[in-house]
Amino acid sequence: MKKTFCWILGILTALCIAIACIWGGEIASIGSIQSVEGNPYLYKMEYKAVYDLDDVIAHDIDQNAELLGYVISRVGKGLPLKIGSSQVADENGKTNTFNCTSFQATKADGDGFWYGRNYDYFKNPTMVTISHPKKGYASIACSDMSHFGYSLEKLPTSLATKLNCLASIYAPVDGINEKGLCTSIMALPKQASQQDTPKHDVGTTIIMRLWLDRCATVDEALALLETVDVRHDAAVGSGYHYMVADANGDCAVVEFDKEDGWKTMIVRKEEGANSMLVTNHLLSEKYYTTEPDPAVGNPHSKSWWRYETAGAFLEEHDGTLTLDEAQECLSRVHWKDLVWDNGAVEDTQYSNVYDEKDIVLYLRNWNDYETTHQFRL
Repeated sequence: MKKTFCWILGILTALCIAIACIWGGEIASIGSIQSVEGNPYLYKMEYKAVYDLDDVIAHDIDQNAELLGYVISRVGKGLPLKIGSSQVADENGKTNTFNCTSFQATKADGDGFWYGRNYDYFKNPTMVTISHPKKGYASIACSDMSHFGYSLEKLPTSLATKLNCLASIYAPVDGINEKGLCTSIMALPKQASQQDTPKHDVGTTIIMRLWLDRCATVDEALALLETVDVRHDAAVGSGYHYMVADANGDCAVVEFDKEDGWKTMIVRKEEGANSMLVTNHLLSEKYYTTEPDPAVGNPHSKSWWRYETAGAFLEEHDGTLTLDEAQECLSRVHWKDLVWDNGAVEDTQYSNVYDEKDIVLYLRNWNDYETTHQFRL
């Protein structure tokens, strides 16, 4: 009997060691997931598992379904796991575009820069992922949890339901790394980049993870951009442009030319300017217009009104803001109860201000402008 017990105990011990060796990082990551200050729709995770961006690039992943399949293969290690998306789609299967505002502004005391960002979309839970990769810079990034299967009705409240959260490392929609490099994404209807050269493909959010992990400056981010093809998932019904900014005050918007093979177009921050702003229409000289035009942006989300309103606030302050003023700038262009044709209601899911010098995220969730959550590396 004693020998049998020892034999069983030995098997269980070996099994536990094997599980720890295979899934130790994933288990630790899942174990770190918690709601933020009791908010049932805002979560934080310390990502501790190993991930390989070179492997992601080698797989030429350019569609959301492919990305989720890749995550399953990495996390499941052969087990039949399933991760899906719960994004809202219309009757044609197209997802309505999220509509955002981003800016870089000089701190009022002159010691560094703020990076402001509204993420306007449907009411979904948010994940803040903090990562310290062995190969790359540490970062704080935000994800819309609907991208990997969550909704207000499906939340990571148990061990089983937390598994999908591991996909957040591949799905940032904005973030900052330890060097102060910030990036965010803004939607452009019917302008999904389909770059097609012999270079490897990267999808909508993977390019942002690459910037956060590998780049300290805007110049480095733009140089990395030239080594890959950025391909947005055309099935989603939207394309995107990006803002990237660094702790030195450099800032650029990355766009893609739909009339010329989706070639990259770069709009740089004006020399001597204290701020730069982007919403949901093209800024490149070839397409820029001051009048709402569905061919170059999203009039439904009042992109031009938000650009003018936030721009006027920045100009009034000469592009130099306090933290309170940076938050005020975002609040002036936030959404509440924007109704789409399919009946879905859009709000500002969160408003972020990143401190590019001290590497702090100040987050206000779902138009709650009385509560600011802070995140640090």
